[in-house]
Amino acid sequence: MTDRATGTEFSMTGKLRLPSLNALRVFHAVAQHKSFRQAADELLVTPQAVGQQIKLLEDTLQVTLFERKGRSIELTESAILLSHYVKAGFNEFAEGVRRVTKSNYRDRINLNASPYFATHYLLPRLSLFREILPGADLRLTTMVDLPDFGRDDIDMTVQWGYGNWSDYETTLLVPDPKIICCTPAIGERIKSAHDLTQFTLLDTVKSKRLWPDILRHLGVELTDGDRSISFDDAATMRRATLQGIGVGLVSVIDAEEDFRAGTLVAPIGRDAIADMKPEEVPGFYLVVPRGHLRVKAVAALHRWLAQQDWRGDLTISSLPKPAPLSD
Repeated sequence: MTDRATGTEFSMTGKLRLPSLNALRVFHAVAQHKSFRQAADELLVTPQAVGQQIKLLEDTLQVTLFERKGRSIELTESAILLSHYVKAGFNEFAEGVRRVTKSNYRDRINLNASPYFATHYLLPRLSLFREILPGADLRLTTMVDLPDFGRDDIDMTVQWGYGNWSDYETTLLVPDPKIICCTPAIGERIKSAHDLTQFTLLDTVKSKRLWPDILRHLGVELTDGDRSISFDDAATMRRATLQGIGVGLVSVIDAEEDFRAGTLVAPIGRDAIADMKPEEVPGFYLVVPRGHLRVKAVAALHRWLAQQDWRGDLTISSLPKPAPLSD
């Protein structure tokens, strides 16, 4: 039967009748490539066959999914919305197939983490998780960018940023506040926050908004003429700051170490940006596709990571005894 107002088809039980899986698979390929021809190449069919499936899907849904712009196509608003759900659905299919066909991998957990988080936070505590779930085969990789969970075979990841991964389950583990740092020689030439823009501003490629947010907080206008250099990771940016290339944004843990060594100073004070709004402070977030949490071992690691006190002292001489995970 059909809802006359919307044209939506329902089965006799009243449940929504879904379009054919093949049509959705073709739509998924076209949405990814934004090209009928490239989708056809991936699916090993003709562009005409792709077009027929898209027409069938549009007729079934009674919406327009693609608009032709010359020799290219653009997704309509309906297609953009649908593509998010179809992509999530096919990722779920792929994960299910992987889990049931690789039975010897069922207890393997593939965790990816930001290199900084892995080094400063995670490694000293991993032995605690091994005691709680000794049968798990935990694999740790490090990469800066958000992995492709399906292609890279990753169960969950810890990413640096602002938590804007709306397609996934996202949990803030620990904020990563920064301290404005420079060498003592540069520090002698900085008398106020307005002097910062006289020097090259150093940051990482993932923190395009960090300096603008900080300067706005300090009441300093950022102009197009201001110089900046972005680095792939925080460790390289810190080394550039130590070498006197410019003024850097160093994480509190590293900054305190450099202050004690006398290699860096905080030219406008260690607490100059400590009162920034929480939403303007980046952090390390636990990011996981929601479907992955249905796997017992993955869910256990997720709970353990979320329950840890990552804000505590990292120079722990003796780690606390592992406690059973609470649901």
